[in-house]
Amino acid sequence: MKYRWQVAPAQPLPASQLEASLRISPLLAQCLVNRGLRNPAQAADFLNPRLKQLADPARIPNLPAAVERLWRARDADEPVAIFGDYDVDGVTATALLLEVLRPLGWRIEPYLPHRLDEGYGLTRDAVANCLQRYPVKLLLAVDCGSTAVETIAWLNSQGVDVIVLDHHQVAHPPPAARALVNPQLGPTGAVGFRELCSVGLAFKLAHGLLKHGRNRGHPGAARFDLKPLLDLVALGTIADLVPLTGENRRLVTAGLQCLNARARPGVRALIEVAGITGDIRPYEVGFLLAPRLNAAGRLEDATEALDLLLATDPARALALARSLDARNTERQNLERGIAEEVIGAVRARFDPANDYVIVEGQLLWHVGVVGIVASRVLQEFYRPTIILGGDGHEWRGSGRSIEGFDLAAALRRCDDLLVRHGGHAMAAGLTVRPDQVNALRQRLNQLARQTLKPEQLQPLLRLDAAVSLDALTEAGLDEIERLQPFGQENPPVQLLVAGLTHRRAPQKLGREEQHAKFWVSQGGRMVEAVWWGGGGKPWPEGRFDLAVVPQVREFRGQRRLQLRVLDWRPGA
Repeated sequence: MKYRWQVAPAQPLPASQLEASLRISPLLAQCLVNRGLRNPAQAADFLNPRLKQLADPARIPNLPAAVERLWRARDADEPVAIFGDYDVDGVTATALLLEVLRPLGWRIEPYLPHRLDEGYGLTRDAVANCLQRYPVKLLLAVDCGSTAVETIAWLNSQGVDVIVLDHHQVAHPPPAARALVNPQLGPTGAVGFRELCSVGLAFKLAHGLLKHGRNRGHPGAARFDLKPLLDLVALGTIADLVPLTGENRRLVTAGLQCLNARARPGVRALIEVAGITGDIRPYEVGFLLAPRLNAAGRLEDATEALDLLLATDPARALALARSLDARNTERQNLERGIAEEVIGAVRARFDPANDYVIVEGQLLWHVGVVGIVASRVLQEFYRPTIILGGDGHEWRGSGRSIEGFDLAAALRRCDDLLVRHGGHAMAAGLTVRPDQVNALRQRLNQLARQTLKPEQLQPLLRLDAAVSLDALTEAGLDEIERLQPFGQENPPVQLLVAGLTHRRAPQKLGREEQHAKFWVSQGGRMVEAVWWGGGGKPWPEGRFDLAVVPQVREFRGQRRLQLRVLDWRPGA
């Protein structure tokens, strides 16, 4: 058993109220309650996400000030530069703003920093390079800037106004930007907007700009339709692993419809090179499209990804998509080599009782893939993990964390050891001198031992309910699909099915026999179960319980129930 299993307690009263009010099944009602939706009106909104439910963008802190300053630049024909981050969130946010502002008359140019030469964020060197290329007096920093106190102070001294559009944690005190648009501001943040990433904020800023323009009688603003740009919002939001609840759920639901329409030449080309023939859902975005868009920015700079999203010529879009696909293959090879090296080194000396945080660094490890490597190491050992690389006096790295350990907060308590740092509770970036790596490892382990209980070092598997095989019907699973799109804080429905036995001998699947297939039975009913990655692991014997994601599979026109196995344990 890899996980700690936790079955959500049955809550008959709120579940029965939802069941009666919304005319839904007991299982769907329980799943809604598990997601914090006890009120019938809130649950109905969740099941029927619509754009008209979106909140007024003016409620986001400092967004009206950003709207006013940008319109002032438009009225004065003042040039503007967008300084965007190189990940999918930053690139899609940059593309969205360009596709809104340019047609409405703004003189605006994008600048995406080079990952290796300029590093992450609003650094002094990167900003100086941007201003050398585009000598502007208004800089719009997208998906970065919330901790760039010194750089923004320097820009102010040069007479450059800065608008920050970002969702990362804010420095204390915050940078002195003309407008710091960040839903994390304040002790509780902007209620209803905290889950937005930067492309979601870009959409809200665009909405605010259009509302302001319509109030002024601007004809272009009155005619402009933001809905076709929601494909960009879906790409960036899913890729950035922010919660698919609230505003994000509404935006992503509509955005997936845009993606499936395949109207944007760049998206259509990317879907083609990724080999996707069916519907686009969060899985296809997160595991097939986003890695290709990310590949250029991980290895050098993200200009090709931005060009692809903005492309209008299908032939050019296909050429760019093929180039990104090749870069993604290169990225995968780099990542695989470093991950194997790290996992082998950690496994050789790993002490589960005492090693609470993993920190590994090596000269010449490619900084563009260390974040993905950190995720793979975390999956292997389930410890907060930081992987560092570089080729000089400073190493840059990325960290990924586990539930219960706020990585960004921990790095703030290591400030004296770091050159710079920033991020979220679950993911962060940092720069450190090589001679401080051991001290950083020791400090983080000390902090983690004070914070985490030993049982938290085994991943928790949250299960929505315990059910029998007979309770799983095609109609019931079709109803569960109303919870789509699945993602962060709205995971696929995960269930406990107890007291199973094998009806047939399990089989290995895959070219390398890395997967397994079972035929399980309970009370006379037999169902197929697939365990991805389970080919080389111990298989259940005798009576056993499964933690599964139930799904309906279509094959040759036939629909049948299939269980995707997450974990197993011996039966009672």
